Amino acid sequence: MTSRTVTLLDVARAAGVSKSTVSDALQGSGRVAEATRERVRAVAEELGYRPNSAARRLRRSSTGAIGLHLPQTATRLDYYMNLAFGAVARAQEEGLDVVLLAPAGGAGGRVASRVDGLLVIDPEVADSAVPGLLDAGVPVVTGERYLGPAAVPSGAVICDNAASLTALLDHVTERGARHPAVLAPAGTSAWATALRATAASWGQEHGVSVALRTVPFAATPQEAEETTLTLLRTDPAVDAVICAPDGAAPGVLRAAATAGRPVSGRTAGSSASGRTAEGTTSRRTAGISGSPESTAPLLVASCVDGTATRSAEPPVTAVDLRPAAYGRACAELLCDILAGRTAPDTVRRHAWALETRASTAPPG
Repeated sequence: MTSRTVTLLDVARAAGVSKSTVSDALQGSGRVAEATRERVRAVAEELGYRPNSAARRLRRSSTGAIGLHLPQTATRLDYYMNLAFGAVARAQEEGLDVVLLAPAGGAGGRVASRVDGLLVIDPEVADSAVPGLLDAGVPVVTGERYLGPAAVPSGAVICDNAASLTALLDHVTERGARHPAVLAPAGTSAWATALRATAASWGQEHGVSVALRTVPFAATPQEAEETTLTLLRTDPAVDAVICAPDGAAPGVLRAAATAGRPVSGRTAGSSASGRTAEGTTSRRTAGISGSPESTAPLLVASCVDGTATRSAEPPVTAVDLRPAAYGRACAELLCDILAGRTAPDTVRRHAWALETRASTAPPG
Protein backbone atom coordinates (compact mmCIF):
# COMPACT_ATOMS: atom_id res chain seq x y z
CA MET A 1 0.00 0.00 0.00
CA THR A 2 1.51 3.35 -1.06
CA SER A 3 1.02 6.78 0.51
CA ARG A 4 -1.16 7.77 -2.44
CA THR A 5 -3.70 5.02 -1.75
CA VAL A 6 -3.87 5.06 2.06
CA THR A 7 -7.03 6.71 3.39
CA LEU A 8 -8.42 7.58 6.80
CA LEU A 9 -10.60 4.50 6.50
CA ASP A 10 -7.55 2.28 5.97
CA VAL A 11 -5.99 3.67 9.14
CA ALA A 12 -9.26 3.28 11.06
CA ARG A 13 -9.60 -0.37 10.07
CA ALA A 14 -6.01 -1.15 10.93
CA ALA A 15 -6.24 0.62 14.31
CA GLY A 16 -9.66 -0.81 15.13
CA VAL A 17 -11.33 2.59 15.64
CA SER A 18 -13.78 4.82 13.77
CA LYS A 19 -12.81 7.15 10.95
CA SER A 20 -13.72 10.19 13.07
CA THR A 21 -11.46 8.95 15.89
CA VAL A 22 -8.56 8.69 13.43
CA SER A 23 -9.25 12.22 12.21
CA ASP A 24 -9.35 13.62 15.76
CA ALA A 25 -6.26 11.70 16.80
CA LEU A 26 -4.19 12.92 13.86
CA GLN A 27 -5.41 16.51 14.22
CA GLY A 28 -4.88 16.53 18.00
CA SER A 29 -8.52 17.41 18.56
CA GLY A 30 -11.55 15.73 20.10
CA ARG A 31 -11.85 13.59 23.20
CA VAL A 32 -9.46 10.80 22.30
CA ALA A 33 -7.56 8.86 24.97
CA GLU A 34 -3.81 9.43 24.76
CA ALA A 35 -3.12 5.72 24.33
CA THR A 36 -5.57 5.59 21.40
CA ARG A 37 -4.08 8.73 19.89
CA GLU A 38 -0.58 7.23 20.00
CA ARG A 39 -1.78 3.94 18.51
CA VAL A 40 -3.52 5.72 15.64
CA ARG A 41 -0.47 7.82 14.88
CA ALA A 42 1.75 4.75 14.91
CA VAL A 43 -0.57 2.89 12.53
CA ALA A 44 -0.81 5.91 10.23
CA GLU A 45 2.97 6.17 10.09
CA GLU A 46 3.37 2.46 9.48
CA LEU A 47 0.87 2.53 6.59
CA GLY A 48 2.38 5.68 5.13
CA TYR A 49 -0.77 7.79 5.46
CA ARG A 50 -0.52 11.38 4.26
CA PRO A 51 -3.37 13.88 4.91
CA ASN A 52 -5.29 15.13 1.91
CA SER A 53 -4.04 18.59 0.92
CA ALA A 54 -7.57 19.88 0.34
CA ALA A 55 -8.59 18.70 3.79
CA ARG A 56 -5.61 20.54 5.32
CA ARG A 57 -6.67 23.76 3.61
CA LEU A 58 -10.23 23.40 4.85
CA ARG A 59 -9.03 23.05 8.44
CA ARG A 60 -7.41 26.46 8.13
CA SER A 61 -10.22 28.31 6.36
CA SER A 62 -13.82 27.94 5.27
CA THR A 63 -15.11 27.88 1.70
CA GLY A 64 -18.50 29.11 2.89
CA ALA A 65 -20.32 26.29 1.10
CA ILE A 66 -21.52 22.73 1.53
CA GLY A 67 -22.13 20.18 -1.21
CA LEU A 68 -25.38 18.31 -1.86
CA HIS A 69 -25.38 14.94 -3.64
CA LEU A 70 -28.76 13.53 -4.69
CA PRO A 71 -29.66 10.27 -6.46
CA GLN A 72 -29.58 10.38 -10.25
CA THR A 73 -33.40 10.12 -10.35
CA ALA A 74 -33.83 13.23 -8.19
CA THR A 75 -34.46 15.72 -10.98
CA ARG A 76 -37.96 14.36 -11.71
CA LEU A 77 -39.12 13.63 -8.17
CA ASP A 78 -40.89 16.26 -6.06
CA TYR A 79 -39.56 14.64 -2.88
CA TYR A 80 -35.91 15.49 -3.60
CA MET A 81 -36.65 18.98 -4.82
CA ASN A 82 -38.48 19.77 -1.58
CA LEU A 83 -35.66 18.17 0.39
CA ALA A 84 -33.09 20.32 -1.41
CA PHE A 85 -35.03 23.51 -0.69
CA GLY A 86 -35.13 22.60 3.01
CA ALA A 87 -31.39 22.00 3.07
CA VAL A 88 -30.68 25.29 1.30
CA ALA A 89 -32.88 27.25 3.72
CA ARG A 90 -31.09 25.82 6.78
CA ALA A 91 -27.60 26.30 5.30
CA GLN A 92 -28.35 29.92 4.50
CA GLU A 93 -29.18 30.54 8.15
CA GLU A 94 -25.53 29.61 8.86
CA GLY A 95 -24.27 31.84 6.04
CA LEU A 96 -23.45 28.84 3.85
CA ASP A 97 -24.17 28.33 0.17
CA VAL A 98 -25.19 24.94 -1.18
CA VAL A 99 -23.40 23.47 -4.21
CA LEU A 100 -25.48 20.87 -6.05
CA LEU A 101 -23.09 18.15 -7.20
CA ALA A 102 -23.46 16.48 -10.58
CA PRO A 103 -25.15 13.06 -10.28
CA ALA A 104 -22.06 11.31 -11.63
CA GLY A 105 -20.04 12.86 -8.83
CA GLY A 106 -16.31 13.37 -9.02
CA ALA A 107 -13.10 12.69 -7.20
CA GLY A 108 -13.56 13.29 -3.50
CA GLY A 109 -10.48 15.49 -3.26
CA ARG A 110 -11.69 17.85 -5.99
CA VAL A 111 -15.08 18.14 -4.29
CA ALA A 112 -13.51 18.74 -0.89
CA SER A 113 -11.52 21.69 -2.20
CA ARG A 114 -14.77 23.55 -2.93
CA VAL A 115 -16.89 22.84 0.16
CA ASP A 116 -16.64 22.62 3.94
CA GLY A 117 -18.82 19.52 4.17
CA LEU A 118 -21.14 17.27 2.21
CA LEU A 119 -24.75 16.09 2.32
CA VAL A 120 -25.21 12.72 0.59
CA ILE A 121 -28.90 11.84 0.32
CA ASP A 122 -30.21 8.27 -0.05
CA PRO A 123 -26.77 6.90 -0.95
CA GLU A 124 -26.93 3.84 -3.19
CA VAL A 125 -24.40 1.05 -2.87
CA ALA A 126 -24.39 0.97 -6.68
CA ASP A 127 -23.55 4.70 -6.95
CA SER A 128 -19.84 4.77 -7.82
CA ALA A 129 -19.53 8.40 -6.65
CA VAL A 130 -20.49 7.72 -3.02
CA PRO A 131 -17.27 6.06 -1.71
CA GLY A 132 -15.17 8.99 -2.92
CA LEU A 133 -17.54 11.50 -1.35
CA LEU A 134 -17.50 9.69 1.99
CA ASP A 135 -13.71 9.72 1.98
CA ALA A 136 -13.31 13.27 0.67
CA GLY A 137 -11.61 14.58 3.79
CA VAL A 138 -14.51 16.79 4.94
CA PRO A 139 -17.42 16.07 7.28
CA VAL A 140 -20.20 14.14 5.56
CA VAL A 141 -23.81 13.71 6.68
CA THR A 142 -25.96 11.14 4.92
CA GLY A 143 -29.72 11.24 4.58
CA GLU A 144 -30.43 7.59 5.47
CA ARG A 145 -27.66 5.10 6.18
CA TYR A 146 -25.15 3.98 3.58
CA LEU A 147 -25.17 0.18 3.30
CA GLY A 148 -21.94 -0.12 1.34
CA PRO A 149 -18.38 -0.83 2.54
CA ALA A 150 -16.96 2.70 2.17
CA ALA A 151 -15.97 5.12 4.90
CA VAL A 152 -18.40 5.81 7.74
CA PRO A 153 -20.02 9.26 7.45
CA SER A 154 -19.61 11.92 10.13
CA GLY A 155 -23.33 11.77 10.87
CA ALA A 156 -26.69 10.61 9.55
CA VAL A 157 -30.35 11.53 9.68
CA ILE A 158 -32.59 8.50 9.33
CA CYS A 159 -36.28 7.62 9.10
CA ASP A 160 -37.83 4.42 10.41
CA ASN A 161 -38.85 3.16 6.98
CA ALA A 162 -39.82 -0.26 8.28
CA ALA A 163 -42.25 1.36 10.69
CA SER A 164 -43.82 3.55 7.99
CA LEU A 165 -44.59 0.60 5.70
CA THR A 166 -45.78 -1.41 8.70
CA ALA A 167 -48.20 1.43 9.49
CA LEU A 168 -49.56 1.33 5.94
CA LEU A 169 -49.98 -2.45 5.98
CA ASP A 170 -51.66 -2.31 9.38
CA HIS A 171 -53.94 0.46 8.12
CA VAL A 172 -55.17 -1.34 5.00
CA THR A 173 -55.79 -4.57 6.93
CA GLU A 174 -57.75 -2.62 9.53
CA ARG A 175 -59.82 -1.28 6.63
CA GLY A 176 -60.60 -4.82 5.48
CA ALA A 177 -57.73 -5.88 3.19
CA ARG A 178 -56.84 -9.57 3.39
CA HIS A 179 -54.35 -9.87 0.53
CA PRO A 180 -52.37 -6.62 0.17
CA ALA A 181 -49.70 -5.99 -2.45
CA VAL A 182 -46.62 -3.79 -2.25
CA LEU A 183 -44.95 -2.22 -5.28
CA ALA A 184 -41.51 -1.93 -3.67
CA PRO A 185 -38.61 0.03 -5.16
CA ALA A 186 -35.58 -1.61 -6.72
CA GLY A 187 -32.12 -0.39 -5.78
CA THR A 188 -29.60 -0.55 -2.96
CA SER A 189 -30.55 2.46 -0.85
CA ALA A 190 -31.52 1.97 2.79
CA TRP A 191 -35.09 3.06 1.98
CA ALA A 192 -35.58 0.59 -0.86
CA THR A 193 -33.92 -2.24 1.05
CA ALA A 194 -36.03 -1.63 4.16
CA LEU A 195 -39.33 -1.57 2.25
CA ARG A 196 -38.65 -4.85 0.43
CA ALA A 197 -37.57 -6.58 3.65
CA THR A 198 -40.53 -5.20 5.63
CA ALA A 199 -43.09 -6.30 3.05
CA ALA A 200 -41.82 -9.87 3.39
CA SER A 201 -41.38 -9.91 7.16
CA TRP A 202 -44.74 -8.27 7.91
CA GLY A 203 -46.56 -10.95 5.95
CA GLN A 204 -44.76 -13.73 7.79
CA GLU A 205 -45.40 -12.18 11.20
CA HIS A 206 -49.11 -11.62 10.56
CA GLY A 207 -49.83 -14.77 8.59
CA VAL A 208 -50.97 -12.63 5.66
CA SER A 209 -50.03 -13.23 2.05
CA VAL A 210 -48.37 -10.04 0.76
CA ALA A 211 -47.90 -9.86 -3.02
CA LEU A 212 -44.51 -8.18 -3.46
CA ARG A 213 -43.63 -6.68 -6.83
CA THR A 214 -40.43 -4.73 -7.57
CA VAL A 215 -40.62 -1.57 -9.66
CA PRO A 216 -37.95 1.02 -10.57
CA PHE A 217 -36.81 3.28 -7.73
CA ALA A 218 -38.37 6.25 -9.52
CA ALA A 219 -41.17 4.39 -11.30
CA THR A 220 -43.44 6.55 -13.43
CA PRO A 221 -47.24 6.42 -13.12
CA GLN A 222 -47.29 4.44 -16.39
CA GLU A 223 -44.86 1.85 -15.00
CA ALA A 224 -46.94 1.57 -11.83
CA GLU A 225 -50.10 1.21 -13.92
CA GLU A 226 -48.62 -1.59 -16.04
CA THR A 227 -47.30 -3.45 -13.01
CA THR A 228 -50.62 -3.13 -11.18
CA LEU A 229 -52.65 -4.30 -14.18
CA THR A 230 -50.48 -7.40 -14.50
CA LEU A 231 -50.78 -7.99 -10.77
CA LEU A 232 -54.57 -7.72 -10.74
CA ARG A 233 -54.90 -10.00 -13.75
CA THR A 234 -52.66 -12.72 -12.35
CA ASP A 235 -53.68 -12.35 -8.69
CA PRO A 236 -57.28 -11.03 -8.60
CA ALA A 237 -57.54 -11.70 -4.84
CA VAL A 238 -55.34 -8.64 -4.21
CA ASP A 239 -57.52 -6.10 -2.39
CA ALA A 240 -55.01 -3.36 -1.54
CA VAL A 241 -52.02 -1.93 -3.39
CA ILE A 242 -49.33 0.08 -1.60
CA CYS A 243 -47.14 1.90 -4.12
CA ALA A 244 -43.69 2.99 -2.94
CA PRO A 245 -42.20 5.36 -5.58
CA ASP A 246 -42.86 9.08 -5.32
CA GLY A 247 -45.61 10.26 -7.68
CA ALA A 248 -46.48 6.81 -9.08
CA ALA A 249 -49.72 6.13 -7.16
CA PRO A 250 -52.02 7.72 -9.82
CA GLY A 251 -50.91 4.89 -12.11
CA VAL A 252 -52.31 2.41 -9.60
CA LEU A 253 -55.62 4.27 -9.64
CA ARG A 254 -55.71 4.12 -13.44
CA ALA A 255 -55.04 0.39 -13.33
CA ALA A 256 -57.86 -0.09 -10.85
CA ALA A 257 -60.24 1.78 -13.15
CA THR A 258 -59.14 -0.28 -16.14
CA ALA A 259 -59.62 -3.52 -14.21
CA GLY A 260 -63.04 -2.47 -12.95
CA ARG A 261 -61.91 -2.38 -9.33
CA PRO A 262 -63.71 0.46 -7.50
CA VAL A 263 -61.51 2.54 -5.20
CA SER A 264 -63.10 4.09 -2.13
CA GLY A 265 -63.82 7.78 -2.47
CA ARG A 266 -63.84 7.92 -6.28
CA THR A 267 -66.59 10.04 -7.72
CA ALA A 268 -69.24 7.99 -9.47
CA GLY A 269 -68.76 7.82 -13.24
CA SER A 270 -65.12 8.95 -13.12
CA SER A 271 -61.80 7.19 -13.48
CA ALA A 272 -58.26 8.09 -12.44
CA SER A 273 -57.44 9.33 -15.92
CA GLY A 274 -60.64 11.29 -16.47
CA ARG A 275 -62.23 8.71 -18.83
CA THR A 276 -65.96 8.08 -18.66
CA ALA A 277 -67.24 5.01 -16.88
CA GLU A 278 -68.34 3.61 -20.26
CA GLY A 279 -64.87 4.02 -21.75
CA THR A 280 -63.25 2.44 -18.71
CA THR A 281 -65.51 -0.58 -18.88
CA SER A 282 -64.86 -1.24 -22.56
CA ARG A 283 -61.10 -1.00 -22.05
CA ARG A 284 -61.28 -3.38 -19.11
CA THR A 285 -63.21 -5.95 -21.12
CA ALA A 286 -60.70 -5.80 -23.97
CA GLY A 287 -57.69 -5.82 -21.69
CA ILE A 288 -58.35 -8.88 -19.57
CA SER A 289 -60.60 -11.04 -21.71
CA GLY A 290 -60.22 -14.65 -20.70
CA SER A 291 -58.49 -13.77 -17.41
CA PRO A 292 -59.78 -14.28 -13.86
CA GLU A 293 -61.64 -11.12 -12.91
CA SER A 294 -62.71 -9.48 -9.67
CA THR A 295 -64.87 -6.44 -9.11
CA ALA A 296 -64.11 -6.25 -5.38
CA PRO A 297 -63.11 -2.82 -4.03
CA LEU A 298 -59.41 -1.98 -4.03
CA LEU A 299 -57.62 0.07 -1.39
CA VAL A 300 -54.72 2.22 -2.62
CA ALA A 301 -51.93 3.84 -0.59
CA SER A 302 -48.48 5.33 -1.15
CA CYS A 303 -45.18 5.22 0.75
CA VAL A 304 -44.43 8.82 -0.26
CA ASP A 305 -46.85 11.73 -0.01
CA GLY A 306 -46.80 14.64 -2.43
CA THR A 307 -48.77 16.66 -4.95
CA ALA A 308 -49.65 13.54 -6.96
CA THR A 309 -51.24 11.74 -4.01
CA ARG A 310 -53.01 14.80 -2.59
CA SER A 311 -54.52 15.86 -5.92
CA ALA A 312 -55.47 12.39 -7.18
CA GLU A 313 -59.08 11.29 -7.59
CA PRO A 314 -59.63 10.01 -4.99
CA PRO A 315 -56.89 11.52 -2.78
CA VAL A 316 -54.46 8.77 -1.81
CA THR A 317 -53.53 7.72 1.72
CA ALA A 318 -49.77 8.21 2.06
CA VAL A 319 -46.79 8.52 4.37
CA ASP A 320 -45.72 12.13 4.68
CA LEU A 321 -41.93 11.96 4.93
CA ARG A 322 -41.80 15.76 5.38
CA PRO A 323 -39.00 16.17 2.82
CA ALA A 324 -38.36 19.89 3.36
CA ALA A 325 -38.00 19.31 7.10
CA TYR A 326 -35.81 16.29 6.35
CA GLY A 327 -33.46 18.32 4.17
CA ARG A 328 -33.36 20.96 6.85
CA ALA A 329 -32.49 18.35 9.50
CA CYS A 330 -29.64 16.97 7.37
CA ALA A 331 -28.19 20.44 6.81
CA GLU A 332 -28.60 21.29 10.50
CA LEU A 333 -26.64 18.23 11.59
CA LEU A 334 -23.83 19.05 9.15
CA CYS A 335 -23.78 22.69 10.34
CA ASP A 336 -23.66 21.52 13.96
CA ILE A 337 -20.71 19.22 13.22
CA LEU A 338 -18.86 21.93 11.29
CA ALA A 339 -19.39 24.42 14.13
CA GLY A 340 -18.37 21.94 16.81
CA ARG A 341 -21.83 22.00 18.41
CA THR A 342 -22.28 18.27 17.86
CA ALA A 343 -19.78 15.44 17.99
CA PRO A 344 -19.13 13.37 14.85
CA ASP A 345 -20.86 9.96 14.57
CA THR A 346 -24.16 11.56 15.59
CA VAL A 347 -27.32 9.89 14.27
CA ARG A 348 -30.60 11.79 14.42
CA ARG A 349 -34.07 10.48 13.65
CA HIS A 350 -36.64 12.17 11.46
CA ALA A 351 -40.37 11.76 12.10
CA TRP A 352 -42.95 10.86 9.45
CA ALA A 353 -46.75 10.96 9.57
CA LEU A 354 -49.49 8.76 8.08
CA GLU A 355 -52.05 10.82 6.16
CA THR A 356 -55.26 8.80 5.71
CA ARG A 357 -57.47 9.81 2.79
CA ALA A 358 -60.41 8.59 0.73
CA SER A 359 -58.49 5.91 -1.20
CA THR A 360 -58.54 3.65 1.87
CA ALA A 361 -61.93 4.60 3.27
CA PRO A 362 -63.94 1.55 4.38
CA PRO A 363 -66.67 0.37 1.95
CA GLY A 364 -70.10 1.84 2.37
